[in-house]
Amino acid sequence: MGEPVLVAEGPAEETRWGRYQFPNIERYDDGRIAVTFSVLADAAESYGKEPEVPNRSISLDGGKTWKLDTVAKRGRSGIKLPNGDLLKIFTPQAFPLSQLKLPRPAGEHARVSGGKYTLYKLSELPAALRPVWLSRMARGSSEWVQEQAVLNDPLALRYSLRELFPIVWWGDMEVAPDGSLIAGIYPGYLEGQKGFYWNTFFYVSRDNGKSWNVQGRILYEPDAAADPHSATRDGFSEPAFTLLRDGSAICIMRTSDHNGVGPMYMSRSKDLGKSWTRPAAFTKTGVLPRLLQLKNGALALSSGRPGVDLRVSFDGTGRTWSEPQTLVPVTSQELHTDSCGYTGLLPLDDQSFLIAYSHFKHKGTDGKLHKAILVRRVEVKAS
Repeated sequence: MGEPVLVAEGPAEETRWGRYQFPNIERYDDGRIAVTFSVLADAAESYGKEPEVPNRSISLDGGKTWKLDTVAKRGRSGIKLPNGDLLKIFTPQAFPLSQLKLPRPAGEHARVSGGKYTLYKLSELPAALRPVWLSRMARGSSEWVQEQAVLNDPLALRYSLRELFPIVWWGDMEVAPDGSLIAGIYPGYLEGQKGFYWNTFFYVSRDNGKSWNVQGRILYEPDAAADPHSATRDGFSEPAFTLLRDGSAICIMRTSDHNGVGPMYMSRSKDLGKSWTRPAAFTKTGVLPRLLQLKNGALALSSGRPGVDLRVSFDGTGRTWSEPQTLVPVTSQELHTDSCGYTGLLPLDDQSFLIAYSHFKHKGTDGKLHKAILVRRVEVKAS
């Protein structure tokens, strides 16, 4: 494991939640590596809005050095589809409720983390609130175009909160061996579910992302034996989903940490997400798990809170894991003291990758503590 490399640094007086955290790392097709991060409040009011200060750094040497980028234009990256297009999930600005005519609510979910979610049947919503929002760069083009795809799910619910109606469809997409796209997303609200927990829903597209149909679901069911606070969690969120080399799929999910730290759960599928094993808790804590299978077969898992943890399944199956390597010094069990816990993974070659993460107590050249985004190079030798 290499030493931490500074990607970006917030002002010394910047301590607000949501700023200079939540990193994401990707490679553009011209070889550049980009790390983006949040500089806005962590709230629905921020969705889809352009930041007023730069929120991206670029590396031209494989992650050894970084320079803050002030050019807003995004490079070519994302999921490459069988037709050559590039595709990404996009989150638009939330719709003001004052401008909408909504149907009768189907229920409510009072989140542990605060706020009341009012739920509506997807099939009864106005046309503008039913699609999946995506960004597409067509083959041969250099421009990203926002588009709306059809979402066919007769049991799905969507929500409003704080006089806003956000369109949230977050998660991972994978290209299956047959060329179809599989997406594992949250928050999956299900009509008729007792308690209206968050679930993980899986969808399939056979037309390069133009329309999506239900593929399968992982439903949250409180398990007091695994987690004493299971009944008061929000449910499953922030799923990490990937297809393994043997054709099976693995999904790792967060549970909320607002009523004490919540465990991460794991589930498996042998039929491209149509059916899943009963989720089992396998860590004590963890938010936003990230999965990366290297070409040498090793499977990396990153997660966080109270610090940042990195685990490896050396045989690539996810059935056994190394002990967690802690990347951020943990100075307090208060969950938001040392890091946001969110990470990003990017392969460099067959056996190495970069991990991007935040450190809230990084010592700057001025001798003061700053919120900072860092990367480290990790090399893994598979068994």
